[in-house]
Amino acid sequence: MIFNVEKETLPRDELAALQLTRLKNQCERVYANVPFYRKAFDEIGVTPAQISSLADLPRLPFTEKQDLRDGYPYQMFAVPKDTIVRLHASSGTTGKATVVGHTQRDLDNWAEMMARSLAAAGLTSLDLIHNAFGYGLFTGGLGVHCGAERLGATVIPVSGGGTKRQVDLLRDFGATALTCTPSYALYLYDAAREAGVDIRELPLRVGVFGAEPWTDEMRADIERKLGISAVNVYGLSEVMGPGVAQECAVAKCGMHLYEDHFLPEIIDPVTGDVLPPGAVGELVLTTLTKEAVPLIRYRTRDLTSLDYTPCACGRTHVRITRILGRSDDMLIIRGVNVFPQQIEAILIDMEGISPHYEIEVSKAGNLDNLEIKVEFSEAMFVSDEVRHIQNREQRLQKAIKDYLGVTAKVRLVEPQSLRRFEGKSSRVRDLREKK
Repeated sequence: MIFNVEKETLPRDELAALQLTRLKNQCERVYANVPFYRKAFDEIGVTPAQISSLADLPRLPFTEKQDLRDGYPYQMFAVPKDTIVRLHASSGTTGKATVVGHTQRDLDNWAEMMARSLAAAGLTSLDLIHNAFGYGLFTGGLGVHCGAERLGATVIPVSGGGTKRQVDLLRDFGATALTCTPSYALYLYDAAREAGVDIRELPLRVGVFGAEPWTDEMRADIERKLGISAVNVYGLSEVMGPGVAQECAVAKCGMHLYEDHFLPEIIDPVTGDVLPPGAVGELVLTTLTKEAVPLIRYRTRDLTSLDYTPCACGRTHVRITRILGRSDDMLIIRGVNVFPQQIEAILIDMEGISPHYEIEVSKAGNLDNLEIKVEFSEAMFVSDEVRHIQNREQRLQKAIKDYLGVTAKVRLVEPQSLRRFEGKSSRVRDLREKK
């Protein structure tokens, strides 16, 4: 199902014309109303009037997350505060929080895009959506909620936490869709098993997961354990929230980014140079319709690529491929670039291994040490195979060495012994800076 056929299937030439008109308007707005952008434009000698084609986009300045922190709380706003109807903010765990406001038009657009996303996932007004994304200053819960209502579906605003109760609600209310982080979906599966509930026997049929990078191997694991179709949703609080892009259930091959609202680029994360379609690099987004906090060339730090090939679902908007990780989450182990998602793909592909793991990086003298703790499955734990743990550890170590080119110590641990996450997962402990 396509929620907005007119906009989601626009011919590429019409879409480009719309983007250019909106880009020009947005540049004029930020130059006139946001001192940060007026200064940034002036410093590089560019005026809004000089933007005459989409090819001029690389002439514009980048916006960094630190710029939003430096502008805390309202300096990046382009509208008077009395026109703001809702505020969201990041947790601020790695620095001062980033504050984002929304006008009523912003919220209407957001609800529209999230409704598009849920429809692309295969949901309709007949569905009952169990929304386990967190509510509050985090954008996930309310973003999905308003989109579900715009779609006409019934939404259960469960939020995060209370996992045992969530299992009861899934069983009692008969939800047909689940929205949360992929790691929390697996946590729900574990909790349901402990409670004697087989999620595969419930009406649940679709999972819309996001807020953290996850692999196709984890998707297969979730689909097998929960008996659902699992699709990927993408967003970030600074730009809007969930619903910036969505994987369609028809193809499950990249997430359609709503180009009538966002203008995407892929850049080299080191040089800042724009890369061609298909090249992997950092996603940069320019908001085309955001009123409250418009952003020009915002560096998301998410690593992906752009796929402009036609999709079987009929949508014409570009697809961003599965997020490989964040440029600032990359681990450099003895000169080799390693992303947690690469390790996850290897672990999940190994028989007898659960998807729960922790990565610890430390330093011994001048050398980096990589240790990975991973739970073996309960079936393996209760079988005679437990005697062969050392052999499995060696096999995993060899697989990591073969695929990633780094040496890691792998330690298999008992089921349920590692941390579980009700929000975004945090699987890496880098102890090198603490030495």
